[in-house]
Amino acid sequence: MATRLLKISSALRTYTNKTSLVKIPKQWQSTAASLKETLINQPATRVTTLDNGMRVASEDSGAATATVGLWIDSGSRYETDDNNGVAHFMEHMAFKGTAKRSQTDLELEIENMGAHLNAYTSREQTVFYAKCLSQDVPKAIEILSDIIKNSKLGENEIERERGVILREMQEVETNLQEVVFDHLHAAAYQGTSLGRTILGPTKNIKSISRDDLVNYVKTHYGPPRFVLAGAGGVDHNQLIELANKHFGQMTGPDYDNIPDYIKSCRYTGSEIRVRDDSIPLAHIAIAVEGAGWAEADNIPLMVANTLIGAWDRSQGGGVNNASNLAKACAENGLCHSYQSFNTCYKDTGLWGIYFVCDPMQCDDMTSHVQHEWMKLCTSVTEKDVARAKNILKTNMFLQLDGTTAICEDIGRQILCYNRRIPLHELETRIDSVTAETIQNVGMKYIFDHCPVIAAVGPVENLPDYNNIRGAMYWLRV
Repeated sequence: MATRLLKISSALRTYTNKTSLVKIPKQWQSTAASLKETLINQPATRVTTLDNGMRVASEDSGAATATVGLWIDSGSRYETDDNNGVAHFMEHMAFKGTAKRSQTDLELEIENMGAHLNAYTSREQTVFYAKCLSQDVPKAIEILSDIIKNSKLGENEIERERGVILREMQEVETNLQEVVFDHLHAAAYQGTSLGRTILGPTKNIKSISRDDLVNYVKTHYGPPRFVLAGAGGVDHNQLIELANKHFGQMTGPDYDNIPDYIKSCRYTGSEIRVRDDSIPLAHIAIAVEGAGWAEADNIPLMVANTLIGAWDRSQGGGVNNASNLAKACAENGLCHSYQSFNTCYKDTGLWGIYFVCDPMQCDDMTSHVQHEWMKLCTSVTEKDVARAKNILKTNMFLQLDGTTAICEDIGRQILCYNRRIPLHELETRIDSVTAETIQNVGMKYIFDHCPVIAAVGPVENLPDYNNIRGAMYWLRV
């Protein structure tokens, strides 16, 4: 009987290998080819540099709406200890009225167009952008140029905004993830401009004057550092005309004016612990120095980052999680959530993990994290890498959903690479990553490197820095 069953089983396997029991429709069989064709057939990103050094970049998808914005190569990294916070302060002041428009006029004009005007400041960039109907693009760019060139910076508005920013700082203090990442930068880049916060210290916010704002704009805002980006229903030639019309007369600071100490930032393996047992959960980030935007290692590090993944205990999954770390967290209750990150700057980056756990789980969770990191460096499999590459591509392409996301991508990439990487090139570069590539970048950036650690909350159980450093390598064959 057993022999007969084995024969039947063998015959079934042979049949299954030759003939698929599930018939796949023809239109689904060429998915790989159609993805490549789709990516190649994306609208081209056109880039033009004006005589004054300003760059205009756009992707015309023919949509009924558009996003246009000014990406400025200047953020908190370009500040000093004395004026730290001025870039973010200036971003707030831009919407408080110009020589032509009061704050009310500006708000009414945007409201009547049905548009959205917004801005944000990061460590390396300041961005002002507008979302509107494609027919209103000229008006939107005229408004953007007005708030950049003609901000009134009235004393009353400065005092009012000072209070708004101080309240914003109080809100950030209650967001422990933000607090941990500020501490992480302060430790990793101590003594350099990347170590300072974007909002700046309280004493600076209380003392920043109109002269500080005017001087910052004069020395940091100018055409060589501007990228006018557009996506959606935008015409590139029209954008060039509008840029010449509204920014053509501007002269701006040259890149030669950026001091060398700002251009390069030194990484230091170190830690900051803020023990507070009144907080119910421990919030911890551990990282190593990663690659800058333009470095070739950035893509493999993104895949490695995806291999570690993210997990939240509300997701469930248990033993069915593909990520070994997520599986261990689900089975053993190691943490409430974790997420890996790969934060890039022009010449450096932070690659690591942030997790939230119960007070007495810090040691176990850290041990599991480092175990997975060592496996990346020594024994990652092709199967895991193939899965991570698919997840990474899916996430990256999903993020480019909508004109604002595409405009953001264009502006950032022109500042970082001076071109926009076509999606089919990006896919090819991700596809070229193998298990060997991951092991090589693991050895280069993770294995036996000094980590940087930031921990807030009941972190008594977190191992000593030297113990964590000692687990950054394996003495085994």
